[in-house]
Amino acid sequence: MPVPTDFPALPGLYKAFFLYIEPLSAIAPAFVIWFFPGPEWFHNQFIPLSALSRPLDARTTMAMWQLGNCYMLLGLIPSLVYRAIRDTLPNNPEAQERILGASLTAFALADVIHMMVSWIGLPEDLRYSPASWNPMTHGNIIYTAFLFGMRLAWFAGIGRTTYYYGKSSHKNQKSA
Repeated sequence: MPVPTDFPALPGLYKAFFLYIEPLSAIAPAFVIWFFPGPEWFHNQFIPLSALSRPLDARTTMAMWQLGNCYMLLGLIPSLVYRAIRDTLPNNPEAQERILGASLTAFALADVIHMMVSWIGLPEDLRYSPASWNPMTHGNIIYTAFLFGMRLAWFAGIGRTTYYYGKSSHKNQKSA
């Protein structure tokens, strides 16, 4: 049986972004931590312009490797689960959208928390100085804000047909 390529609940730009771009951008840091430049480099990128780095102790190295695993998981969920939704429910765009919406809601909440803790964790003099941020800080705040915006656009139905979210008929079905 051929694999469906049509994905009504995740069309066009959303399909490219949520099936390919976001998973790759989430999985890449895992390899950076595990292989090269490694956990020490990654750890020292969290705070821009911080003092000279010192070697990591065993606990911090283990925590960094575990963080790499979290990045891997964050990339695998949309990559594998969204494809399973497409392949299992090819003729049911409403069900596709409901399941995708649950996942995108969880990711959107994590986006907001991630941006907040990344910003709060910066030294006060850097919080209001984006020109002093390094690429990791921009990724943790600016790129995550972009991800959040993409999720909000999907929920708003911008550039796509909606099948569940924004429809009043599903509200009546729940109360029946």
